[in-house]
Amino acid sequence: MKKFLMFGLMVLIAVAGSGCVSSSGGDGDVTMYKIFTPEPEWIRNGEPIEFESELWYPRDSIDILTDMEVLPLGEYRGIPFYLQKIDVRPFDRLYIKFGKNKYRVFEIKSQNDSSQRAF
Repeated sequence: MKKFLMFGLMVLIAVAGSGCVSSSGGDGDVTMYKIFTPEPEWIRNGEPIEFESELWYPRDSIDILTDMEVLPLGEYRGIPFYLQKIDVRPFDRLYIKFGKNKYRVFEIKSQNDSSQRAF
C-alpha cells in the first residue's frame, strides 16, 4: 500500500510540475517576425537600405537577437527592417531577419571604413 501511495504522489507531483512549462518551448522565445530565406539577391550583392536619407550597407556579421529584442522600423524593397530596442539615435545598426534569432547587420559606411568591399 505504501508503494502505491508513493507512486501516486510522484505522479501527482510530475503532473502538477508540468503545468509550469511555457507554451513557447520553455525558452521564452516567441517568433513574431517572418523569416525571408534565402536573403534577397540585392542584400547578397551588398546593396544598401535607404533609411532617413542615409545608406545602410549589409555586413558579413550577424547578431543573435530574439524577436522581443527588436522593433520594426519599416520596409525596403518589400523586406521589413528592424532596430534593436535598446538602441537610441543616432542609430548604429539596422537589421533584417534571415533565420531564427539571426539578424543581418546593416551599418552606414564611414570615412574610416577599411573594408575591401566595393560599395
